[in-house]
Amino acid sequence: MIAAWIDRGTIRVRDDLPCPSLEPGEAIVRVLVAGICGTDLELLRGYRDFSGIPGHEFVGRVEEGPPEWIGARVVAEINVTCRSRRTGPVCASCADGRPTHCLRREAIGIRGRDGALAEWLRAPVANLHRVPESLPDEVAVFAEPVAAACRVLRQIETEVDATRALVVGAGRLGQLVARVLARRLPELEVAGRSERSLARARAAGLATVPLTAVEEAAYDLVVDCSGAPAGFAAARRAVRPRGTMILKGTHKNELAVDISSIVVDEVRLLGSRCGSFADALSALERGDFEVRDLIDDRLPLSAAPEAFDRAAEAGVAKVLLVP
Repeated sequence: MIAAWIDRGTIRVRDDLPCPSLEPGEAIVRVLVAGICGTDLELLRGYRDFSGIPGHEFVGRVEEGPPEWIGARVVAEINVTCRSRRTGPVCASCADGRPTHCLRREAIGIRGRDGALAEWLRAPVANLHRVPESLPDEVAVFAEPVAAACRVLRQIETEVDATRALVVGAGRLGQLVARVLARRLPELEVAGRSERSLARARAAGLATVPLTAVEEAAYDLVVDCSGAPAGFAAARRAVRPRGTMILKGTHKNELAVDISSIVVDEVRLLGSRCGSFADALSALERGDFEVRDLIDDRLPLSAAPEAFDRAAEAGVAKVLLVP
């Protein structure tokens, strides 16, 4: 099997890897298209000391597994949990209805599981979602990051009262978070450093502001999608006293945080990670917002190193790989 392989901060293409073998309760999926995301780039930079096949944004077709799934075009939730394994006792988090925080969690292409930047992928049937026929592959491949963006929407609907909002980071995730939130929060702005990324946001109908010109203590809600210390610092300055910060970016290293200022200003911090695939697929099927304009390149799997270089360029949103 051909696959992209990350090890010690380098990426190469391997053609000597065994195809995944079918396990009970799982399916073998032939990958049709996969996307490179910010987490994949961080894995290459040393996040989690990762070694293996990366990738968790994909569309595929089930080739082996339960008969009712054979031939289905699917996407998959990345967290492999007690519940999705469906064997043995469940952990306390799964028993309490928090499977994305399973104490024995594996994550496709991130921890304990081979990823989707390969010809084939093994995933639990419980993680699979059928792709609506109306969604082309290049739209459905956004299901996982759109689900992560929808998680922010769920959090503010139940936990946050906000009118004026700011998304910090106009990259691949920030663009999606902003597009999801804009339907709920019309007074939303996107802040970033790359004029190319800000122009893309404006073309999608979003208001933008340069990161250096963000108004201080002015926003009820600030979502940090930057994954960078400078972005986090700007997000912290932007949130008003008793406002809310939602942290969405993946950071390789620890951040320096002035906890006293957060206490004094009574700022609420919320972490945010994975969301509902059902929400994401519904939003994509309805056409709530455009995603194809985020695709900057489409390359063969055999060009994975070049694709990662392309994805790391400033202002580039999404690079797709096709086996």
